[in-house]
Order: sequence, then structure tokens, then C-alpha cells
Amino acid sequence: MDQAIDHLKKELTKIRTGKASTGLLDGILVDYYGHNTPLAQVSNIGIADARTITIQPWEKAMLSKIEHSIFAANIGITPMNDGEIIRISIPPLTEERRRDLVKQAKNMGEEAKVALRHARHKVIEFIKKEMKNGFPEDMGKRKEMEVDKMLHTHYETVDHLITAKEKDIMTV
Repeated sequence: MDQAIDHLKKELTKIRTGKASTGLLDGILVDYYGHNTPLAQVSNIGIADARTITIQPWEKAMLSKIEHSIFAANIGITPMNDGEIIRISIPPLTEERRRDLVKQAKNMGEEAKVALRHARHKVIEFIKKEMKNGFPEDMGKRKEMEVDKMLHTHYETVDHLITAKEKDIMTV
């Protein structure tokens, strides 16, 4: 269940909110001498201001490869290469785009809840199997109740994360 929450947190950082965040570039891989390498391992990524991300590669030869990787990632932002550093300007979001991003975040929350229910189902199945193999029934029922409490706690965490992200997205 904790893994589902961690995955949701990582996915939510990838949603653009109109502010510059290095989390937007987390999943980008760059061809570095024949190996796909995370962007953060071939360059220095920073935030210049509220709407600008800067990428300074360790080697000048990597500029075009980094630029190509950002285009290939199709994350909706265009890099600007000045020969020494790559700048990415984050455009302000329109109201319609903000609503779409909120829907996307809510869908991610629902997917996390499905993963939580799936984990609960596996644990309940295991408990029932163990009760058939001799585990005391009253202890089994108690464990099932504990699993249900954990599920509801994790549901609240998901709802809190989605509400916070929605507020972040809708803030102009």
C-alpha cells in the first residue's frame, strides 16, 4: 500500500502546474555514449526563476542530445539552446488546461485507490487461506479489520495528496 502512495507522489510531481520544477525532467533519459542515462546524471539542473528551468550539461557535446531527448519526451515544453546552457520556459497555464490537469490528477488518484484495493484483496485472501490452514478465526477477523483500517488511512492520504495537487494547479 505504501508503494502505491509513493508511486502516486512521483506521478503527481510530473504534472505541470505553471511553475518551474525540476520534477518535470525526472523521467528523461539521454543517450550518453551509447547508454540511456538520466538527465540529472549528465547535467546540472536548476531553477533560474519561477518560470525557467536551466540545464547545464557537464560536456558541451551533450547539448544537442539533451535537447533532442526533451523533445522526444513529449512533455509539452520547448527547450532553448544558447550554445552553453539549455533554458526551458514554462508557459502560464490556461483555465481549460488547468481543469484538464486536475482531471488527470484525479485519475491518478483513482488508479492509486485501485492499487490499494488490489493489495487489500491479496492480504485478505492470504488471511483466509491461513485460517483454513489452522490460524484462529477470531485472530483472522481481527487482522482483516486491521487491513481495512490501513486501507481507509491510505485512502485519506490519497485524497489529501489529490486535494493539495488540485489546489496547486488551480492557483494562478
